[in-house]
Amino acid sequence: MIKIESTNDFVIRFANVNGSGSASANNLFARTVFRLGVPVSPKNIFPSNIQGLPTWFEVRVNENGYLGRRGGVDFVVAVNHQTLRQDYDELLPGGYFLFDSTKPLPESFNRDDVTVIAIPLTRLCNQEFENARLRQLLKNIIYVGALASLFKIDLTVFADAIKKQFKAKPKLAEPNIKALEIGYNFAEGHYKDVCKISVQPSQNALGSIMVDGNTATGLGAIYGGATVVGWYPITPSTSVIESFQKFADKYRREEEGAIKAAIIQAEDELAAIGIVIGASWNGARAFTATSGPGLSLMAEFLGLAYFAEIPVVLVDVQRSGPSTGMPTRTQQSDLLAAAYASHGDTKNVLLFPCNPKECFEMTADSFDLAEQLQTPVIEMLDLDLGMNNNMGPPLNWDDKKKYNRGKVLDAEQLEKFPTRWGRYLDVDGDGICYRTYPGTHPSKGAYFTRGTSHDEYSAYTENSAIYEKNMERLQLKWETAKTLVPAPKEKTRDTDSRVGAIFYGTTTHSAYEALDELEG
Repeated sequence: MIKIESTNDFVIRFANVNGSGSASANNLFARTVFRLGVPVSPKNIFPSNIQGLPTWFEVRVNENGYLGRRGGVDFVVAVNHQTLRQDYDELLPGGYFLFDSTKPLPESFNRDDVTVIAIPLTRLCNQEFENARLRQLLKNIIYVGALASLFKIDLTVFADAIKKQFKAKPKLAEPNIKALEIGYNFAEGHYKDVCKISVQPSQNALGSIMVDGNTATGLGAIYGGATVVGWYPITPSTSVIESFQKFADKYRREEEGAIKAAIIQAEDELAAIGIVIGASWNGARAFTATSGPGLSLMAEFLGLAYFAEIPVVLVDVQRSGPSTGMPTRTQQSDLLAAAYASHGDTKNVLLFPCNPKECFEMTADSFDLAEQLQTPVIEMLDLDLGMNNNMGPPLNWDDKKKYNRGKVLDAEQLEKFPTRWGRYLDVDGDGICYRTYPGTHPSKGAYFTRGTSHDEYSAYTENSAIYEKNMERLQLKWETAKTLVPAPKEKTRDTDSRVGAIFYGTTTHSAYEALDELEG
């Protein structure tokens, strides 16, 4: 039999039961390989229930830094009997199948093109540990120890990672390290040199970080100056707000202990974006986060913000649709719904990050964009980028950066305004009008905010010519927006080629790899 042989280039799948504590062990493996300087791309494929259904955790290890899902599995760690057959059948020829041999494989598992690695994980755990809950957790650490042996990774690297993880509670580190050693010693004694896949230290991931996009987005909102959040929980966007709340608790605490931010959980998505619109109209930097079904509910208020020209920042972490769809599967299916949310000639500004660094930067910049353009700005993540740890460049911030609040008049500027001020009067010819905050001036700057048709002075009108003029101005503002959003990144590989590729967002990693494949 020909075995798969590779160094720093393979896909490993962990097949577990949701709620079994496997995520910690699987992340331990991915992060430890990353700390060795090897590029990794972990993907958590989990069900939308709390506990009991199958969950998979795939890690692509690739020396060249390719981060997209490759397809095919070289090594399976199978500890879920519900999916044993599926995981066995999906293993590539020449691959390796590690399973909990406390219960033997059925006789029908008789492929002659895979290497079976039988480790009695449950029995080993029961022999060494008495606590029932601890046994379940440590069984996962045992297979991580076995992988250290099989992939020829120094066990101390994993042990050091565990010590760091339990730095505040060193007593918890002891049983985890013991479990690690149990798995390592068993594999060394029974399967030494059986596996031809190995992990060797590299330099290709040095200088990079690993963080999920939702966390980077929450931090970006802090740096972008957000002070108000209206939200309603929905997978996979909930952790955007949770991250913002965590960072606000740490970085926005005043001396008396109060947090300088209002985080309001609304009764539904419509109310959530209503809170954002109201806060932004009043001068705060506000945002919300949602996913497909929530975006559908928010469409009416997005139309109001577009037509009344109120800044709004919305983070859309996309998932599979239509309708409820698959809440814990990734998809980029909200693009048209977000771009043209609401009825009529609505056009929304969309931003497409491809890694956590861009999540951080685009979120921070989206508040400037929304206030400069006085319109909704929607940042388009997806579950893959938002909820999975992603490798990428470090997050950086320029402390000299100043917020751009756009065309906002204060009392003195209202007094000196060269003409009669109108909320929807385009003075500069760029489609963007001057606005005011409530209470700016005792007698000037007030206006009626409406979603109905209006003239330059915000008065209601059904005059077709005035309506057309206003819509043409909004189209002009759209042209201005093209000069303010991040510019595309262009890369020329062959000046004589007549073929090009356009891609964006989370398709970036796969697209670059595909282009490399085409070049041979």
